[in-house]
Amino acid sequence: MRLARAVPALAWLGAYRRGDLSGDLVAGTITAILLVPQAMAYSLLAGLPPEVGLYASIAPPILYALFGSSRTMAVGPVAVASLMVANALAAIAPAGSAEYYAGALVLAALVGLILTAMGLARVGFVANFLSHPVMSGFTSAAAIVIALSQLKHLLGLEIPSALRTDQILTFALEHAASINLAALAIGGTSLVALILIRSRFATFLSWLGLSEGVVGPLSKTGPLMVVVLGTAAAAAFGLARSAGLSVVGGIPSGLPPLTVPVLDLPMWRELASSALLIALVSFIESIAIAKVLASKRRQKIDPDQELIGLGIANLGAGFTGGSPVCGGFSRSVVNFTAGANTQLAAIVTASLIALTVLFFTPLFYHLPQAVLAAIIVLSVLGLFDLHTLRQTWRYDKADAFAWLATFAVVLVEGIEAGLIAGVAVSIVLYLWRTSRPHMAVVGRVGSSEHFRNVLRHPVRIWPNLLLIRVDESLYFANTRYLEDHLLAAVAEQERVEHVVLICSAVNFIDASALESLENLIAELRSAGVTLHLAEVKGPVTDRLARSDFFATLAPGRIFLSTHDAVGALAADAPSTRMRLQTTPLRQAG
Repeated sequence: MRLARAVPALAWLGAYRRGDLSGDLVAGTITAILLVPQAMAYSLLAGLPPEVGLYASIAPPILYALFGSSRTMAVGPVAVASLMVANALAAIAPAGSAEYYAGALVLAALVGLILTAMGLARVGFVANFLSHPVMSGFTSAAAIVIALSQLKHLLGLEIPSALRTDQILTFALEHAASINLAALAIGGTSLVALILIRSRFATFLSWLGLSEGVVGPLSKTGPLMVVVLGTAAAAAFGLARSAGLSVVGGIPSGLPPLTVPVLDLPMWRELASSALLIALVSFIESIAIAKVLASKRRQKIDPDQELIGLGIANLGAGFTGGSPVCGGFSRSVVNFTAGANTQLAAIVTASLIALTVLFFTPLFYHLPQAVLAAIIVLSVLGLFDLHTLRQTWRYDKADAFAWLATFAVVLVEGIEAGLIAGVAVSIVLYLWRTSRPHMAVVGRVGSSEHFRNVLRHPVRIWPNLLLIRVDESLYFANTRYLEDHLLAAVAEQERVEHVVLICSAVNFIDASALESLENLIAELRSAGVTLHLAEVKGPVTDRLARSDFFATLAPGRIFLSTHDAVGALAADAPSTRMRLQTTPLRQAG
């Protein structure tokens, strides 16, 4: 059992059905067709030779197939992680240098170690610190940064990598006379062709009378078709020589070499923070994809096992000449819809890419870099997510601010600064919200056992009894707010003898809040008022029992329900209060 849990592949291998084989073979082949140009394109985005992306698509997917918990997620280089790699390595060495490539291997190993350690420590919950608005703002800004970074290939311009996002467009406009027309023609045509293939090719194939089983796989081959046509055009007209068109050039043939990341401690220290951010983003992106696909087949994803699987895959990349990897959304969806049933499809994909680097790399010599740039631009268009901003703005402007802050900082200051800013803003907003918890004076609805906010419902209240519900856990940031509002509510109602704090929404009380409650008990007692608690959850009661709180609370009591508290404490003559009740706790809820 322990071995099967550590190596999830044993579960699907042991129960493998012959009927699954055809789906895995077809899906693995289609994903390989998509991945070959993508892997080279994302390697180009990372500032690395194209073969590095191919190397990262061989051993890492096989390792993930053995240790990952998703049956259908496709692992390999992706756009956002590649941009983060380029951003991290630019700080230590110029692109194309031996030190730059050595840094990529170190980065892959570091990401692998971080993810594996997180998985072994079972801390998959850390992904929750990156909220959806922050990730949406981050990926939307990253899409713009990635697209603009490819202008140099689409236009054939030497655009300095140190330029900010806003400066890239200005530079391109100022040097419009130097645009390479061959690159512009090839890149523009490739982009238009990819858009048309994505939107119309499936319809065209159906019009030809092809079956749906054939149309689906063929419609995913657009990038490879554009690569073939672009390469053929560049080779036939000798555009590299006659028009100065940048091409991929020679790609070494042969399987990935065994590599050992250099033990350069200063380099490891310098790349550590970038590796941590890449690891977090990679895990969040991967786990989101894995959960979506698993839910469609009622399968289960283990976040901690995902960390281990991705960690081992990245370690494999670092020791086989590859760059950091994670689950790719478009690639995984293609793999899933093409019929993948198990991770055997990923092994098929990796095997086909291995055959490609063994025998077919010379075919890519004349592949224009503008074609790869077009593939990158189209692949990141889907990352730009204004829908989330619009929805969030209507629902919660604070979360919308987190989206905007992350988006702006990524564009102005860079990938890492933007991600850190987004996390910081999310945490500050959380502390701000929870430091001012919603509190409501409640009364009985009719003769029922239900108690609701006096500002929303006609309810029964008692002159000697104040029922207050606090809708937040109590901790150091909101204890002063709780104390001030309770005392203000008591001061406004002179006949109150008992205050019942309803704790149905309180999941924990920290040491600061405990001390504040004890002080509150003493202050109310000096004013002739007794504090009681009601509807305290079991785990909270257990923690309170380990302190002297119960003795301090006496003669105050802890009631099982608000109904019980009213039965024991309320005066005989209730009065009715409507929504126009005035109270310092005038909040909706």
